[in-house]
Amino acid sequence: MEALTREHYPLGLKKPDLLRTPTGKQYRELTLDAAIRGEVQAEDLRISSETLQMHAQICDSLGKTQQAKNFRRAAELIGISDTRILEIYHALRPRRSTKEELLVIAEELEKQYGARENAALIREAAKVYEKRNLLRQSEE
Repeated sequence: MEALTREHYPLGLKKPDLLRTPTGKQYRELTLDAAIRGEVQAEDLRISSETLQMHAQICDSLGKTQQAKNFRRAAELIGISDTRILEIYHALRPRRSTKEELLVIAEELEKQYGARENAALIREAAKVYEKRNLLRQSEE
C-alpha cells in the first residue's frame, strides 16, 4: 500500500476503498438504507485498527508526531475490551496504583495484546508518578 499523506485526507472522501470496519465491511456499505434493512450492526460502526494506523501515517506526513502517536496507541487498544480499558484508566489515576501494579499492567499490554506503545506510556507514567509521589503506597 502507498504511504498516506495530507492529500489523502479525509480518507472517507479520498480513499474510501481503503476503509473497512473491524467486521470487514467496506466504508461505502455503511449507509442508512443498509441500516434500515438490518445489514449494519453496532460492531460495524466501530473504527478499525487499520484505519487508525492510516490516520497516523497522514499525521506523520504533516509533522504532527504527537497526534500520530495518539492514533497508534488507539490502534493498539482496539483489541482490548472496553471494561479492561476502563480498569486501566482508573488504575492510572493518581494514588490508585503502586508502581508494581502499573508495571504489571504494562507487561500485560505488551505481552497479551502487543500494545508496546501503551506499555511504554504506562511505564513512563509509573516513573513520573514515583518522582511526584503520586503512587499508592503498598500495604506492607
